[in-house]
Amino acid sequence: MTTSDVKWVKTHCARMDHGGCGLLVAVQDNKIVQVKGDPEGFLNKGYICPKGAVSPDRLTHPDRLQHPLRRVGEKGAGKWEQISWPEALGIIADNLKEIRKKHGARAVAFGVGMPKGLDHFFQIRLANIFGSPNVIASQDVCHAPREITGLHTCGFYPVVDFHQPSKLVILWGSNITSTNEEGEICSRLLEQLKTGTELIVIDPRRIDLVKQSKQWLRIRPGTDAALALGFIHVIIKEGLYDREFVEKWTEGFAELAAHIEDYPPEKVEEITWVPAEQIRLAARAYAAAKPAVIHWGNPIEHSIHTFDATRALVCLMAITGNLDVSGGNVEAHDPKIMGLGSFVRADLVPDKRKELISAHYKIIPRLMTVAPAYFRRAVLEGVPYPVRGAYMMCSNPMLAYADSRLTHKALMSLDFLAVADLFMTPTAALADIVLPVASHFECDDIGHYGLGHGYILARPKVVEPPEECWPDKKIITELGKLMTPPELWPEDYHQLLEDLLKPAGLTYAQFVEKGYLKGPDRFRSYMEKGFKTPTGKVELKLSMAEKFSLKPLPTFDGYPEPEDPLFPLLLTSAKSRYYLHSSYRWLGKLRKLRPHPRLDIHPETAAKCGIADKDNIIIETPYGKITQQAHLTDGIDPRVLCGVPGWWFPEGNPETQFDWDKANFNMLTSVGRLGREYGTPNLKGLPCRISKA
Repeated sequence: MTTSDVKWVKTHCARMDHGGCGLLVAVQDNKIVQVKGDPEGFLNKGYICPKGAVSPDRLTHPDRLQHPLRRVGEKGAGKWEQISWPEALGIIADNLKEIRKKHGARAVAFGVGMPKGLDHFFQIRLANIFGSPNVIASQDVCHAPREITGLHTCGFYPVVDFHQPSKLVILWGSNITSTNEEGEICSRLLEQLKTGTELIVIDPRRIDLVKQSKQWLRIRPGTDAALALGFIHVIIKEGLYDREFVEKWTEGFAELAAHIEDYPPEKVEEITWVPAEQIRLAARAYAAAKPAVIHWGNPIEHSIHTFDATRALVCLMAITGNLDVSGGNVEAHDPKIMGLGSFVRADLVPDKRKELISAHYKIIPRLMTVAPAYFRRAVLEGVPYPVRGAYMMCSNPMLAYADSRLTHKALMSLDFLAVADLFMTPTAALADIVLPVASHFECDDIGHYGLGHGYILARPKVVEPPEECWPDKKIITELGKLMTPPELWPEDYHQLLEDLLKPAGLTYAQFVEKGYLKGPDRFRSYMEKGFKTPTGKVELKLSMAEKFSLKPLPTFDGYPEPEDPLFPLLLTSAKSRYYLHSSYRWLGKLRKLRPHPRLDIHPETAAKCGIADKDNIIIETPYGKITQQAHLTDGIDPRVLCGVPGWWFPEGNPETQFDWDKANFNMLTSVGRLGREYGTPNLKGLPCRISKA
């Protein structure tokens, strides 16, 4: 073949990749031969991560699922037989309808991972039309605390604006060059740093960008709320707040000012391990820079105190005048597209808020997915009512949910479980039916819909999938026709893509030509209509706190887990740049770069425990123990260890679910203590001890 046979196609990362980088994909004979970053990419401007570069290897991997499978042995025994698509869909539909007949529609749960494309919203649509309020998602530890706390505090989700210049950026628990979390790609920030933007890093680890930072605040894991309150203390006591904004556009400033008397830097230093003078310097820098932006990362949502941490950070943005200004934390405005409620047919479940499992626990209003802890309680205890069947896609709960033993027990006890995935995972290994899906390179899709960032991305099909690998959107559409009134589903799933774009006056083909669609930049919208809160202002003190049983002001209520002399060290975790949660570990090119689950440990701590670099280490918390490999580094406090989540071994035995419990970080976590607002467990700040394996 000659180079003239190669066709280059523009698309975006998806399904296993949250970032949304623009890609240039070279195709030859229906095979992807090269992937590189698109220099014109709206988010990345040519950047591509290691996962994106090797992502086509998933399509041709010998272990990829190619046919629908039915379990033939005991559940979890790894014995399967190949069946046809009509048979597989019929079995799923019959079982879920039978459960609905016996126990009601809410006894069927629909499980999803983090939103990556329209798959997530097709699934919600299916649940709504089927009649079940119960979509199980990881939003309790990802996205929802920031988004929904923002809605309650200022009326919108304050996202970082890297598209406009900032004088100062605070990376608060965000290792953006490794994870590119929340759709904001590191290339945008790196360009700003070259032109003089200053940087402050708040992280327990010395991440790469510490080298370019003005300050590094090495925080004790799980104490973000205390540190944010310490910042607020300094800014208010020293009169550094934006007086005009505070007077005109905030509610409860006097109460907040009195409240933060309890959080002077010296006290906060004892809690967070960040020196008091460093707290003062960082707070002053943030208050002085106009505009300044906080890029808040996923780790602040990994604690039972996430509501307080995110509340305090929104208050911090507000009192400094960095809320909804160019280069600050802004309200993103969607382009003219179909609204989310219409797309998912929310009208068909008008009582969803009262009916979903989480309602029993009086979770915060506007959270419309069910936390995994509550899902498993419904399965195992029938509280508040029984859940007996589930359909799961784009997710691997055996690795992703806190307390993996509990997940195993719950999935094994379901009357019926179907899973759709690219590969046989520990979760799929427990299913009754496993469906093979198309990758994002093999189907038409729209990215970043419904995520609150104000834009959508075109993800056109690049190559044809294997004959029996279907897009999730097609699977859900066909299941919908069998399980619900078929007239509520299009003949072909592509019609819903066309419907979504119709308000913009675009066909899908025209959208693909454009590449992305962005809503208007509108800053300081509150000047015209106020903030979308009950008071019309940023509610530093929540006006609806009593009604919703919420705390009116953010507080620090102690460490996420009680200190324990039997477990003298503190455990946190960090995602690897080579994997996304539990995915990609089957790709040889990435496994060569990070072949083992790695535990970061300070040399002093290692020496005290008789541990050398690359030793296998037993990590133990009050809830369980696992083995990971020691990596000695002075970029972490001697009192802290940092493990890696999501580890399983695809090369292992399917009869033991690929050694799902050997190195899995969530063997060390628990759902015994949950944040009341979101049902969030503690994934950080865990007391632990270690020994050489």
